[in-house]
Amino acid sequence: MAKKAKTNKLGVKNSLVKNINARKKKNKSRPKGKSTVSRKNYKNMEDNWKKKD
Repeated sequence: MAKKAKTNKLGVKNSLVKNINARKKKNKSRPKGKSTVSRKNYKNMEDNWKKKD
């Protein structure tokens, strides 16, 4: 039997991008000024999105 991926309170797999999108769908998004992810970290993550070879 395959293991299920761990999920968080929102019911999505633990991933920063998936958490952000799940919060958007549930209208629990934070404004940019109150973000918990620094701009630098978000930029680094964004740069790596398209690098799947």
